[in-house]
Amino acid sequence: MNSALNISLKSFSRRLLRHDNYYFVCRHALRRSFSDIQSISVVYSEYGDPNKVLKGEQKVINGPLKSGEVLVKMMMAPVNPSDINMIEGSYFLKPPLPAIVGNEGVAEVMEVGADVQALKAGDWVIPNQAGFGTWRTHAVAKSMDLKRICNDIPPLSAATIAVNPCTAYRMLTDFVSLKPGDVVMQNSANSAVGQSVLQIAKAWDVRTVNIVRDRENLDELVEQLKSMGADHVVTEEFTRKPAMKDLIKSLGKPPKLAFNSVGGKSATELLRHLGQKGIMVTYGGMSRQPVIVPTGVFIFKEVSCIGYWNSQWNYENAESLERDKMFDELCQMIRECRLLPPPSEIYNLDNYAQAVESAMSGFQGKKKVLTMECF
Repeated sequence: MNSALNISLKSFSRRLLRHDNYYFVCRHALRRSFSDIQSISVVYSEYGDPNKVLKGEQKVINGPLKSGEVLVKMMMAPVNPSDINMIEGSYFLKPPLPAIVGNEGVAEVMEVGADVQALKAGDWVIPNQAGFGTWRTHAVAKSMDLKRICNDIPPLSAATIAVNPCTAYRMLTDFVSLKPGDVVMQNSANSAVGQSVLQIAKAWDVRTVNIVRDRENLDELVEQLKSMGADHVVTEEFTRKPAMKDLIKSLGKPPKLAFNSVGGKSATELLRHLGQKGIMVTYGGMSRQPVIVPTGVFIFKEVSCIGYWNSQWNYENAESLERDKMFDELCQMIRECRLLPPPSEIYNLDNYAQAVESAMSGFQGKKKVLTMECF
């Protein structure tokens, strides 16, 4: 298999919604008895440069399953910034070492142990919490550590649903009661979260002002984001010009909600353009600069600044009906092609080093995703 396959958006989703054989033939051809399963995983025994501390490891998984356990075969897992930060030791969560890499991904249930009622062979599952270790071919896990996900959506969508779309969904619902016609503003709009925000907002008839960094292919990026549902796309430089105030005024109502994943001057500009008593939610800090709130905006506009961490929300709502409702709505949007998976490059698991190196070489517009289908 080619180590990097470019994925087009809508054609990809529609093709996989019909269960294209590329993603399914290997899984059905490689059914084996539980007694001879070789699990291949990507591990690290020390924190450091992901290009240096990662290594592949093989181990035999022996049965039988204990009560409450589930045997799964991983299908796909993305390379997320949190994975890189966790390997470096700079992320808030630090799993005990040695650890298997990967917080997000989708797997198929192969076998269930006694007393497992919620899952059965053939179900698709995602990790219930961060730190599961998804960069591997097989795993034995407690059923409570897995969440069933619908299996009639593209595997890529299922593998990438738990972090970015869920972050976007929660930020759009938990802080302000949005109505059709309301305005949301965000920086880093071309990020995976940003793309999820503008697609979900479009589905809910909420307008978006999307801020991106200037670049050579800006026109191409603007066209891409607008094709996904963005109402307005402007650059960071534009937000500091009088024309930005004219744009906000033309909307008829100022933004009541803003999403910040950059920090520094970019976050300050978001705050300047928020409406009265608007809320800015910070979920990232790519510039590694502090969020600075202008005193006048803070006092006279009465704006609020709130942080959001998706892993903490999942921990507090692991068994909630609200979480089930969120996944049901997101899966329905995916079926209707209103929520597309991020543009991606697919790498075989044994090419993990190439995927990591590419992911760390700067923004390229495509998420790196590992596939385990032919192991």
